[in-house]
Amino acid sequence: MNAPPVITLGILGSGGGSNYQALAEAIAGGSLAARIGWVISDVPDAFILERAASWGHSACAVDMAPFKTKMDGPAEERVIHMLREHRVDVVCLAGFMRMVKPGLLAAFPGRVINIHPSLLPAFPGLRAWEQALRHGVKVSGCTVHLVDEGMDTGPILVQRAVPVLPDDTPESLHARIQEQERIAYPEAIRLVIARLAGNHPPS
Repeated sequence: MNAPPVITLGILGSGGGSNYQALAEAIAGGSLAARIGWVISDVPDAFILERAASWGHSACAVDMAPFKTKMDGPAEERVIHMLREHRVDVVCLAGFMRMVKPGLLAAFPGRVINIHPSLLPAFPGLRAWEQALRHGVKVSGCTVHLVDEGMDTGPILVQRAVPVLPDDTPESLHARIQEQERIAYPEAIRLVIARLAGNHPPS
């Protein structure tokens, strides 16, 4: 029996790329049957691009002007073209600090994934771990979800919880959440791969 084709991931990130690193390590370690086809950042000097170079993955920065908080217009068209050119199957947002728009979602229906540092639907938006501390919750965590046109509102794939400790600072809580993110993201992508292999794309 022939082995199933390997799914190609496209990574979009704006910062350090710790979740990209987790995916690259999962692939290298054999726990995630995928390959990384392209890494794109909206920040020219983002460390995720250096990480990609160290792993030997193709990467580039794309100027998103004139928009400040979203990927739209000609920039979105360029990104879609790059992802298609590199035969990307699933788009993974890894600390990508812009709203994606309908063009990308239509180009990759049910195949754009995001990871967020809270147990959604609680605390969408920026710096969710700080929101959790301000509200005094006892449990926080991370969520991997399919992306829709809302902010952190798409269908949930995987969640992993962490306790909020009495002496937590924003930095200590965020670090503990990030540990679970590195487990949750490969797990969620395995679910998406299984659905694609079974011809049942996520809805």
